[in-house]
Amino acid sequence: MMARSDPLRLETLRHLFKNSPLKDLDAVTSADYIASLNHGDLPRWLDALDKLPPVIPSSVDLKTQVRIGDSSDASREELEALQELLQLFIPWRKGPFTLFDIQIDSEWQSGLKWNRLLPHIQPLAERKVLDVGCGNGYHGIRAVGEDANLVIGLEPYLIYVMQFQAVKRYLANYPCYLLPIRLEQFPGPFNYFDTVFSMGVIYHQKSPIEHLMQLKKTLRKGGELVLETLVVEGEKGYSLTPKDRYARMPNVWFVPSIETLVCWLERCGFVDIKVLDTAVTEHREQRKTRWMPFESLEDSLDPINQSLTIEGLPAPNRAILIASIPD
Repeated sequence: MMARSDPLRLETLRHLFKNSPLKDLDAVTSADYIASLNHGDLPRWLDALDKLPPVIPSSVDLKTQVRIGDSSDASREELEALQELLQLFIPWRKGPFTLFDIQIDSEWQSGLKWNRLLPHIQPLAERKVLDVGCGNGYHGIRAVGEDANLVIGLEPYLIYVMQFQAVKRYLANYPCYLLPIRLEQFPGPFNYFDTVFSMGVIYHQKSPIEHLMQLKKTLRKGGELVLETLVVEGEKGYSLTPKDRYARMPNVWFVPSIETLVCWLERCGFVDIKVLDTAVTEHREQRKTRWMPFESLEDSLDPINQSLTIEGLPAPNRAILIASIPD
């Protein structure tokens, strides 16, 4: 069991990279930084992490899904305790995860998005990966399943950090880590990562151009950006700017046309820009479950005209693009 003095394993991460180019992570992995994290539920969540049963998985599959162990690895009492503790981290938005045959049915069926992009991106084997706004780290864990050498996720919302730590408890020797920070807090190093994911993040940024420039700085020459975002139909230069909310979300600032998004990437110096996929968000991919029982896609759409949001705006349509840093 991890000592309470390092509940998020940040000290462990700092020591791991002490003599590497990632040594500058000291600023956001120190004991002082951990002490500065403030959330009313944090003590309860940390207590739940402490109580997770010390079960050793007999098998792990991160390539076709996230499946860790099976029920024969634990006693009935351990399985009951594990399920009860995992439910303390609701809402589980990304997933799904299966831990010792306990199925965490997340709001997003994130494997569908993963399957859409994986055949088209550069192979992740032996690569260093940064996942920005990673939530509970689902896609980063899948990247480890593709034999990535290192995956670091950035996620400021502590509930999702806790979910990652709960799963990571049973993936102790796998090279995936998560920092409870935003991209703008990431201290570098720059020009280091081979692949950078920014999925479902840019439309939450007040300055999408600044976000793209920050992403660019993290990539080595020849590195690849995988960008997934909401898009709308429109000419080059057009971007929807919601007056208030979009699909009930209060923090959506810009939803560009694909042509506008490509233009943004070009202006920021990216090359080899390709649109991999566009898909209307469907209920099979995003919906309520008992592991995420709050408002979801069905509550965000016009009940009569499903092509519109509840605010009368175009319904969510998502695109995946890749782009590179010039050699």
